[in-house]
Amino acid sequence: NQLMRTCAELMNRLTRKNEVDDDTRNMLAMLVFCLRQIGEGIEESSIAWEKRDYWMKAEEFRQRWAWADRYADKLKELIFSENWAELPDMMLKLLPHFSDIKVTKLTRSPSLWQDAYERLLEEKPEAQK
Repeated sequence: NQLMRTCAELMNRLTRKNEVDDDTRNMLAMLVFCLRQIGEGIEESSIAWEKRDYWMKAEEFRQRWAWADRYADKLKELIFSENWAELPDMMLKLLPHFSDIKVTKLTRSPSLWQDAYERLLEEKPEAQK
């Protein structure tokens, strides 16, 4: 829930941006990290259910949440390629996944995503740098 809330707040802030600046890149990178963590949590829960022989429930859960890992990868590639023209379309595809989270007050501090872009760039293959 905390990661989903963080993503919703990041999405809220990102939709208010008119240009891609350092803050935008940091927020986008933080969004990648949050989506990955959501995916990891889903996998951990699914494994726990499989250990109890709830195979179908585990697989259904994985399928319902597969979007998190998929969009983490797509967003990372968008950031690495700096293809900012695709960003609005990506945001439109992501927004429905957070539509049930009402953001009336921004509670996440900008220090949360400070230097996230630099951390993400460390994953960029040498051939792409």
